[in-house]
Amino acid sequence: MTGGNPFATALELILERDPVLVGIVGLSLQVSLTAVAIAAVLALPLGAVVALFRFPGRGIVVAGLNALMGLPPVVAGLMVYLLLSRAGPLGSWGLLFTPTAMVIAQTLLVFPIIAALSRQVVEDLWEEYSEQLRSLGASRLRAIPTLLWDARFSLLTGVLAGFGRASAEVGAVLIVGGNIDGVTRVMTTAIALETSRGDLPLALGLGIVLLLLVMLVNSAAHLVSEQAKRRLG
Repeated sequence: MTGGNPFATALELILERDPVLVGIVGLSLQVSLTAVAIAAVLALPLGAVVALFRFPGRGIVVAGLNALMGLPPVVAGLMVYLLLSRAGPLGSWGLLFTPTAMVIAQTLLVFPIIAALSRQVVEDLWEEYSEQLRSLGASRLRAIPTLLWDARFSLLTGVLAGFGRASAEVGAVLIVGGNIDGVTRVMTTAIALETSRGDLPLALGLGIVLLLLVMLVNSAAHLVSEQAKRRLG
């Protein structure tokens, strides 16, 4: 696929649903969606607990979550690699260079984003509605589901932001996944590889799909944010 117009060939690959391209895109979505789902299930209640309860070291936890929002992907990948390598504590599980390892790495990247956002959103809502909730007999613990549901539009924006980061990162998944053809090759790692070896049509095709995906996620986040503003207004 090196002759002709690379951009035209890339569009043909997309329109004709090239099996290689579809397989790479499918694995990318599977890994990123799984990571975001796991991160959301863990991070949303944790963020709410940190927002509502005061405990020793809370300030360190809040600062840590905020700092980890900017965790470099290669550092996250290295941490997971050391954890899953043969010399690591989970090396016997044989997860390194598998999609599962990639999910773990992306979960590590997305988790602090969702947790930090949920903490801030829930804390703001508690300050606004605490008296009303207490008058109804709701304790801080019992108020968590109510506050999370009330903040669902704002929290969904954070989840979408996490998905955007997960789907577009390359460092972590390259370290723990190995970019194995047909096994752990996702859009970002495939783009880097195909560009380096001159297969521009496939790289461009994947780039176009990734760009469209990022635009779709950003548009969805904007619509959700506007919906939340209208609801509060």
